[in-house]
Amino acid sequence: MTTTLERPAVPTTRDPREILNAVAPHVTELTANVLESGMSIWDREVALLLRDHTMVRDMAERILGNAVMYVLGSIEHRDVHLGVGRLVDVGVRQLILDTPVWWGICRLYNGGRFKHHAPFIQRRPAAAGSCSPSRRPSPGPTAHRACTGAASPGRTCSPTATATGRPSGSGC
Repeated sequence: MTTTLERPAVPTTRDPREILNAVAPHVTELTANVLESGMSIWDREVALLLRDHTMVRDMAERILGNAVMYVLGSIEHRDVHLGVGRLVDVGVRQLILDTPVWWGICRLYNGGRFKHHAPFIQRRPAAAGSCSPSRRPSPGPTAHRACTGAASPGRTCSPTATATGRPSGSGC
């Protein structure tokens, strides 16, 4: 008979809003700009995304949530070269550009060390199982969501792919 002393892994979920708001006590620079607005860090970053990009709040929150989780994943798994798509990259850049918040993230989650971000010039090819030209869904109201993970109101994807692996003529 074999006895194991290891506990089974318990799946956990983390809320990107809570992760980002936990940074507030670690923001020490430009606090008048960041902390005295009466907004949470989450709401501030969403407001900045809405100010600088054409999108609705729900989209900004999804982008920011994915950006926060990407940043945390890249901090926790330094040896893995993670990358994000175009939409989430907007959120990552937002976090980096709000430097007092970025430093707060680095202090809290990266042991006070600066977390560098050096994207490749060319984007990586689509991963296996993603929306490759041969697996592209047929046109319809949910096709864009299947291609990129985010639906744009009134947009569908054409089943014809361009050389970039993205649907042609749809802006997906």
